[in-house]
Amino acid sequence: MPSDIAFPALKDVTGKMDELRQKVATVFAEAGTEMDFSKVKSISGNTFEKSATVRAWNDELNDLGKKHDDMQSVLKAAQRAQVSPDAREGEKGSQHEMKTQGRKSFGQHFVESQAYKAKNGHIGPEATLDVDLKSILTKDLMETTDGWAPETTRTGRVVDYVTRPIQVIDLIPQNVTNQSAVVYMEETTFTNPAAEVAEGGAYPEAELNLTEQNSPVRKISVFLPITDEQLEDVGQVRGYIDNRLPFMIRQRLDLQILSGDGIAPNLEGLLTKSGVQSIAKGLDATPDAIYKAMVAVRVTGQGMPNAAVFHPLDWQDIRLLRTADGIYIWGNPSDAGVSRIWGLQVTEAQALTQNTALVGDFANYCELAVRRGINTQVSNSHDDYFVKGKQAMRADMRAAFVVYRPAAFCKVTGV
Repeated sequence: MPSDIAFPALKDVTGKMDELRQKVATVFAEAGTEMDFSKVKSISGNTFEKSATVRAWNDELNDLGKKHDDMQSVLKAAQRAQVSPDAREGEKGSQHEMKTQGRKSFGQHFVESQAYKAKNGHIGPEATLDVDLKSILTKDLMETTDGWAPETTRTGRVVDYVTRPIQVIDLIPQNVTNQSAVVYMEETTFTNPAAEVAEGGAYPEAELNLTEQNSPVRKISVFLPITDEQLEDVGQVRGYIDNRLPFMIRQRLDLQILSGDGIAPNLEGLLTKSGVQSIAKGLDATPDAIYKAMVAVRVTGQGMPNAAVFHPLDWQDIRLLRTADGIYIWGNPSDAGVSRIWGLQVTEAQALTQNTALVGDFANYCELAVRRGINTQVSNSHDDYFVKGKQAMRADMRAAFVVYRPAAFCKVTGV
């Protein structure tokens, strides 16, 4: 993808963010782990005034961070516009494939399955009963005690089981692939001896080496047994299954993106990927450790961090940080507060190991490549399901998770 588009406004915003981050980092370093703002010398005023200044800087960082994210989106759109017509045509085909893949809902698969059609309607002969309404109307008054009891109907609402939500997938750029693996070339040697030479002098020799890398497509699946009687309740079953089975697959994918060990048939997640940087919080304040991880991503990984992932209980500790005299640093309890740190978007993920945070350039150096979207099949041929009036419904998807530059990510332990 072309990357030679000039964007001075983006460069200015990045520079302002770096300048503010440095100011805040200096204050936290002076305050120490006790958050004693009386020790801060880089800004003047009493403790309350100093903390107010830090909050103002943090608010400005958050605003700049949002502007930076918007400008990055504009830059990517401009870069995509430079792609050749042939490449765009291929991209349109991929998008069309994504839109048309799996159009039928899960409930529709049930209703249209041969097993359901063969059964539907074969419930025995009809019987008709004629009733003399006049003989009923001339009887005693029908009351609750002598007539029908009031009918009670369920609302149709299903309260889902308490389980972990999907929180990380939306951070990851998604694409499609028609291969069994995502294969790409990685530049593993870059020797740049470029230098000035005198007239007639020898040119210094550069060295470049490429290595083929690949991320295999893996399958995530789930299976659900259902009785024929349940299939008759078409509306309720359809809505319920449309919600829960895809959720189960995506919930597992959410976990694999973070901590899959890479041993087949698992995906390889960010926390276990070889080459991902790691630093220990140690005696640093948590915001300091996160800032150091950002610097590691920028300097060692040459990436631009755009998000930080925390376990909710770890983010809680940051949100409740106070100065030594009790002033909240991330905003008063009466404020909703912003889910940002050092200008980065914060994602709370329960699938992340507690006391571990993750900072990285998610926008540029990782990708979820979908080989096949969620697919379903229904059959009564499993085991003894045919003679017991059961249906077996299975759902699966195939995808590869690719981390193009592991050093563009850094985990922080001991948070």
